[in-house]
Amino acid sequence: LVKEGVQEISAERRKQMVRDMKSSGIECAGLHWLFTPPPHGLHFTTADQQLREKSINYLDQLIDFCGDLGGEIMVFGSPGQRGTTDGVSLQEAKNYFADGLAKVANHAKERNVTILIESLPKSSTDVVNILKEAIEIVDKIGHPSISSMFDFHNTLDETEPWPLLIRKYYDNIKHIHVQNMDGTLIMKDSIPENFIPVFQALRNLSYKKWVSLEVFDFSPGGKFIAEESFKTFLEIEKRL
Repeated sequence: LVKEGVQEISAERRKQMVRDMKSSGIECAGLHWLFTPPPHGLHFTTADQQLREKSINYLDQLIDFCGDLGGEIMVFGSPGQRGTTDGVSLQEAKNYFADGLAKVANHAKERNVTILIESLPKSSTDVVNILKEAIEIVDKIGHPSISSMFDFHNTLDETEPWPLLIRKYYDNIKHIHVQNMDGTLIMKDSIPENFIPVFQALRNLSYKKWVSLEVFDFSPGGKFIAEESFKTFLEIEKRL
């Protein structure tokens, strides 16, 4: 969509994107992988204050873009832009993470957007690897527009059963990402059995927010992916 940054998408283009979604019968859930280039070089937990401020300012721009599209959530994964660098300790990186999100929290609230801290495995980043660590930052900030989510694919470092995580941290689970543990497309005829108790827990808790498929391999094409995913979710629903 852009060469240098989201600021290139004009107000009129954004309105047209909303009209196109509406005419197609779809809506925007939100944004994901917020700092994937472009722009290049952003980093949220670096010791370089100027770069942190640049990254925070860009997050502010993304909040406006998300709000303009009618999106409700912004999933902050972006492993390459939040690890420990330049001699920054893990605790310092977490503090920078919290401080940066706190600075945009009021703006997010104004745009009816919630920023969700996504825990990622240690193979991706060393900052926030389990849901408990994400919630610790959420609690430290203490703002309704900063929360978390659950992603099946990113639970490699979790030691507690998934349904227990759902129940324990339910108040801060504002979004669900679904895909096979190896990142492949989840299909109707090969739904992992250990996924079902998670959805049962969500149903028992009356979860009403988005459940989305996270796609890594786009080669099958959008139409096939959408149709198969819809069949898969319907099959999961039947098993509850």
